[in-house]
Amino acid sequence: MQGILAFFVGIGLSATCGFRVFVPLLGLNVAHHLGHLPLSHGFEWLGSWPATIAFGVATIVEVGAYYIPWVDHLLDTIATPAAVVAGTIITASMAGDLSPLLRWPLGVIAGGGVAGVVQGASVFARGASTATTGGFGNPLVSTGELVASIVGTIVSIVLPILAIVLVGLILFLIFRRMFRRRTQSA
Repeated sequence: MQGILAFFVGIGLSATCGFRVFVPLLGLNVAHHLGHLPLSHGFEWLGSWPATIAFGVATIVEVGAYYIPWVDHLLDTIATPAAVVAGTIITASMAGDLSPLLRWPLGVIAGGGVAGVVQGASVFARGASTATTGGFGNPLVSTGELVASIVGTIVSIVLPILAIVLVGLILFLIFRRMFRRRTQSA
């Protein structure tokens, strides 16, 4: 069961990468330092002190930059592939003793996939906010994403089963909205 719970932690953290790339990486790092999350062999660097500093600085810069008009859209172009990479690495780091032949495809498909879907929805929300409010609503969207990332990170680490249920709900809502939009335009 420990392996499945670790996988749930990885998927939950990967999903939160879609809201903010570095918040879940910092959360993973801190949880590792506190002895709460073991990292798979080869991923110990995620729990190192240099990584703590790097993730901390990157988190502060990322969070602050999303409150600067038009920079938020520029960041989305960078954050989309970065979220997929971060989600892949996080899920792979939680895969335990799996063979690399299973670990990396699992990381890419499950971790990178869920991070990419959530990030895509986030980009869509920011674009809709810009279109409807001229960008004045974007700080509210940024705040919501930040809160979702922080809460999602904590829930993923502390209550991984709840996190996987929430990830499933988020994915359901995203796909339902996409399907509705597609059927309305057809």
